[in-house]
Amino acid sequence: MSNSFSYMNKPKALGLIVLTMLTMPIAWAAPTVSRLTPPSELFSNNRPAPVIARFMTGQRFDLQATLRPDSPDKKIQGAEFLIDGIKIESTVSLMNCSSGCKPAVPNNASIATIRAVAVEQPGLHTFSVKGTQSDGQTVTATGNFEIITIETGGKKIRNIILMVGDGMGAAHRTAARIMAGGYSQGKSLNTLAMDRFPVTGMVKTASLNSIVTDSAPGMTAYVSGNKNDNNEEGVFPDDTLSQFDNPRIEYLSEYLSRTQGKALGIVTTADVFDATPAGNAVHTSSRAAGTGIVDQFFDDRNLTGLRVLMGGGRKWFLPSDSIGSARSEKNDYVFSTEHPHSSEIASKWGASTGALDPKRDLIADFKTAGFQYAPDRATLMHLDPTQTDRLLGLFAFSNMNVALDKIDGRRGIKNGVVTSVVADYGFTDQPMLDEMTTQALGVLNRNEKGFLLMVEGASIDKQAHNMDTERWILDVMEFDRAVKVAQDFAQAQGDTLVIVTADHECAGASLIGGSIVSDQRLQELIQAGGPENLRDKVVGVYEKAKFPTYTLALDGYPVNTDIDHRLLIGYGSNIDRTEDRRTNLRPLQDEQQPLVKQEPLSAYPANPTKRDEAGHYLVTGQVPGTSAAHTGTDIPLSAFGPGAWSFTGVQDNTDVFFKLLQASLGGVIAPDWMGITPK
Repeated sequence: MSNSFSYMNKPKALGLIVLTMLTMPIAWAAPTVSRLTPPSELFSNNRPAPVIARFMTGQRFDLQATLRPDSPDKKIQGAEFLIDGIKIESTVSLMNCSSGCKPAVPNNASIATIRAVAVEQPGLHTFSVKGTQSDGQTVTATGNFEIITIETGGKKIRNIILMVGDGMGAAHRTAARIMAGGYSQGKSLNTLAMDRFPVTGMVKTASLNSIVTDSAPGMTAYVSGNKNDNNEEGVFPDDTLSQFDNPRIEYLSEYLSRTQGKALGIVTTADVFDATPAGNAVHTSSRAAGTGIVDQFFDDRNLTGLRVLMGGGRKWFLPSDSIGSARSEKNDYVFSTEHPHSSEIASKWGASTGALDPKRDLIADFKTAGFQYAPDRATLMHLDPTQTDRLLGLFAFSNMNVALDKIDGRRGIKNGVVTSVVADYGFTDQPMLDEMTTQALGVLNRNEKGFLLMVEGASIDKQAHNMDTERWILDVMEFDRAVKVAQDFAQAQGDTLVIVTADHECAGASLIGGSIVSDQRLQELIQAGGPENLRDKVVGVYEKAKFPTYTLALDGYPVNTDIDHRLLIGYGSNIDRTEDRRTNLRPLQDEQQPLVKQEPLSAYPANPTKRDEAGHYLVTGQVPGTSAAHTGTDIPLSAFGPGAWSFTGVQDNTDVFFKLLQASLGGVIAPDWMGITPK
């Protein structure tokens, strides 16, 4: 049960951090509060704006503070939390850091927490923690947050579909449009489905702790209304070592399931434990905690309304003694009754207590709970979605193969050469994203109260990290075909809002121009090698780029990506790579695959300097490491359906959450909810 905090006309104690210290014969430094959650500028930088944390009326979240005594022989013996000066009458768990905190936090510090608070009164609020030290001294710190309300009365939408092209910036969309549709005399001959959405805005993507986000907070901002630290999902940062006990924020899926009975669907071409899918339903400070993440998908399905889960990631569902399994106690969770700090997640949030169970057969658990299981495309497409209301699909050990390799596997040959990538991975019958989306919509649409569906084109990002141009372009094309499925569904239903966006931009992709030579001539220049041949004699800019023309097969993908006068892509956030401008026969090694160190996958190129070596053309990178990096660039968002027009302009990624709820609740957000006061 959450701690509902509702009141009217109470005074609000806006102010600075207050420190109170008793008179002592020895001038010890006062006890301090080193962290106060939710994060706020009022606490961190002594200024009331901008407001960092915002919540929907009734949305649940945790309050927490790290309290440090003034000397090693003291301890914190009690704490209380107040909102607008009124004490919250709820249990405060007090965890002593001797049982496991980060190295920078002293062992005698304590972490005070109240779980699952909900505030009904809209507007700006202050909240405070008051800690009492063992010698009677007290310390108080104050922060603020905002509660957003919606004036209801309009028509509510029934369904929300979030289409997330991971890493997909404007350049990625443009490149796919060129390859999929072509241009002539400056006009595109065919547009992408996402181009035909009537509303487009721009999204700012910074995370809580960086201007450059990773996928975890990039996704969770859309579905929690709040900023997370990089690598964290659905939680605020804290000072504990546990990966699963951080202060929680209620997700959109949890809010809609609890208040409206809506179902949740998650579809991805990545491993389902990956940051974007997990960032819709899982609460953890470590996006890498795979065993606990997939267990939480299942164990907390009563909170999120999970009805569909599809993608890769079978390695987390298989018992630890099975071939390909990655299950481990090290990244699992349990909320023990011996530790109130974590056990109250179960008692207050209604979450599962978890278990350290590496030999768990999670696929069997899903089946027992009524989920139909599809291990391959044939099984998935044979299912009648009108006859089941729960669906689990796991089509690879980890990330699914990308569109280019799946299509080549279906065709059997590429440029006269028998292809083997999907066979090398051991999963020759994987569905395309539009097929997964079609089946997911059929299952979810059986829920009378509607649904929230997140569909991710994951390897737009993964292959942009690898600077594997043709692979990410075809993944944008695959993603766009899924967008078309969602758009057609929304058009037919009339009560569905579809959003197409990204969590961030990846690699600083840039359309630099087109090749000025034929593919045959390019191969000759590769043999000659060096930048004087592969750059100076190949790259055409301005009018020399012309209009690259790709021919599409009946399956909707290019007959051949190694065409004359091909599209050329550059990268602004790149690492060192060798480059020959042609399509790579094999992708790079995927370290998430459990069998990557075994033949045949071990023979794949290990990094971008280990492919295209024949051309002897090294492109020097601007970032360190072995992978191109995300950028802080704004990304486009397109919207279709009822409520779409609220997504125009430049908006923060957290704004999207409140706009989605605006449409779902059938109302209008108060005009000053983004700091805009009507005249």
